[in-house]
Amino acid sequence: MKTLQNKVAIVTGASRGIGAEIARTLAAAGAKVIVNYVRNGTAANTVCTAITEAGGECLAVKADVSDAAAVHRLFERTIVHFGQVDILVNNAGILIFKKIADISNDEFNQIIDVNLRSVFYTLREAATRLADNGRVVNISSTVTRLMLPNYGLYAATKGAVEQLTRIFAREIGERGITVNTVSPGPVYTELFITGKTGEDIKRMAGMAALGRIGEVNDIAQIVLFLVSEESRWITGQDIGANGGMI
Repeated sequence: MKTLQNKVAIVTGASRGIGAEIARTLAAAGAKVIVNYVRNGTAANTVCTAITEAGGECLAVKADVSDAAAVHRLFERTIVHFGQVDILVNNAGILIFKKIADISNDEFNQIIDVNLRSVFYTLREAATRLADNGRVVNISSTVTRLMLPNYGLYAATKGAVEQLTRIFAREIGERGITVNTVSPGPVYTELFITGKTGEDIKRMAGMAALGRIGEVNDIAQIVLFLVSEESRWITGQDIGANGGMI
């Protein structure tokens, strides 16, 4: 059943990992999808090819979402190509896995730009460009609820995203737009496994009540629900998608 028929979705950071799976899942539900990327055009086009071969509609758009002008052009191109924007999924993000004392000024600025500034810019654009009764989903992380060494700056950016979500939901709710956060636990992606040993991964899997690391489709299905009509009474919430880790 095409529950998102005639809807148009922008998914940032959608060339691989969770973002790519979200793009494919929304397209399978009938949405026309913008696959946003900043570097890996080949991977983004591969995602779009899979979507179109399955009968969907997709456009890969290069845009650095940490740049305000690029975000404006991203929305503009989406509207020119598909006519509207109904769904925004903020997935773009990076992880700097270091103790706070070891993070350089440049690394601090980089993660703030990608993880936080990008969400601010897209929400600001969505305030005037998103269709009434639209949907916004911001991807955060379960690390905001934990005290894990080496995740301090990453957790700080994601915690800020959660606060933006709550306030933006209040500011835009009168138009029927819902705004929610999904906070995954560990998920098998390149972002997660980089810098971790097999023992690290096994230990983190053991922290979940369900005893495993998440898969990208576990997260994509939650996003699909939150952008559907069935979730119309859920807004300003942070959904922990972590298999019972916390």
